[in-house]
Amino acid sequence: MAVNVMTSKEVTEKVINKEELFILDVRNESDFNDWKIEGENFNYLNVPYFELLDGVEEIIEKIPTDKEVLVVCAKEGSSVMVAEMLSEAGLTVAYLKGGMKAWSEHLEPVKVGDLNNGGEIYQFVRIGKGCLSYMVVSNGEAALIDATRMTDIYLDFAESIGTKITHVFDTHLHADHISGGRQIAEKTGATYWLPPKDATDVTFDYQPFEDGNDVKIGNTIINIHALYSPGHTIGSTSFVVDEKFLLSGDILFIDSIGRPDLAGMAEDWVADLRETLYKRYKELSEELTVLPAHFMIIDELNDDGSVAEKLGTLFAKNHGLNIEDEDDFRKMVTENLPPQPNAYQEIRQTNMGKINPDIDQQREMEIGPNRCAVR
Repeated sequence: MAVNVMTSKEVTEKVINKEELFILDVRNESDFNDWKIEGENFNYLNVPYFELLDGVEEIIEKIPTDKEVLVVCAKEGSSVMVAEMLSEAGLTVAYLKGGMKAWSEHLEPVKVGDLNNGGEIYQFVRIGKGCLSYMVVSNGEAALIDATRMTDIYLDFAESIGTKITHVFDTHLHADHISGGRQIAEKTGATYWLPPKDATDVTFDYQPFEDGNDVKIGNTIINIHALYSPGHTIGSTSFVVDEKFLLSGDILFIDSIGRPDLAGMAEDWVADLRETLYKRYKELSEELTVLPAHFMIIDELNDDGSVAEKLGTLFAKNHGLNIEDEDDFRKMVTENLPPQPNAYQEIRQTNMGKINPDIDQQREMEIGPNRCAVR
């Protein structure tokens, strides 16, 4: 029987549509427990590949015949072999094209809203890594915010909608993934903006983006206001776009708040984090739609696959915005932290321009989930 192939895009559609899927993950148990494909109606069986070298007879009865089955491994090869063995045993299965490497790199563009005087804003959902990036489009021009290293996806998308990328921003110096901002700016001739307080050690030229800056995209005057919002990093800067959208970077998420320790400054930056969330953001309109730079859990996805919520709703429901006692807040954001991201120091150095790892090294550095939030 033929072995089917399933792409990351097809799996993403199943996640968004809440479809059923049974995943046989043949990676090592520790890798599976650390990071896996998540879906609301997904079921899992984890059996390391080396345990199946002599055959799949022992797991046949554990594989359902009434739902789609996907075999997953790190890079594809092992899953192809296991899928072939299951197929020869009479089961209908598919393997994930490109494995978890491809899952980590897939970006799904989702339109999240229209701008007041024409134009739109798109969110690029990096479903396997939890990263979110944005393209603001108006009258043939676009601004790109928090781009990942998969630069061709943004360039191809811009070309497909007939727009030119003229500005590229990073809300802060990222520590969990490698930014594609500089590379996209170089390829397109766009201006690359970075908060100067996060850029004291960078090795490249950039345009400093500071509190109160306005950048206009297209002829319809789409204002992108910089809102200095330290706490995750000392330079973290939020963006208010068109008085409708708040791009909160890694300061505020749908279900959590940003962690202040990735530069080793947790105790020093707790007060900044609280002031940003409890004072600066409180002065903004509760009608702003919050668009964060990450999501933590699959439940944060809306029905259309986007990650977005009104600021007023988050002030009502997000636990991190409702801790009255400052000492309790300090404890939560300094003592309740998940493990730090994989290779985060090397990722920071890459984003500073201090080291230039090759593509295979970059992929290895980014393996695993994002860990930018307080638990």
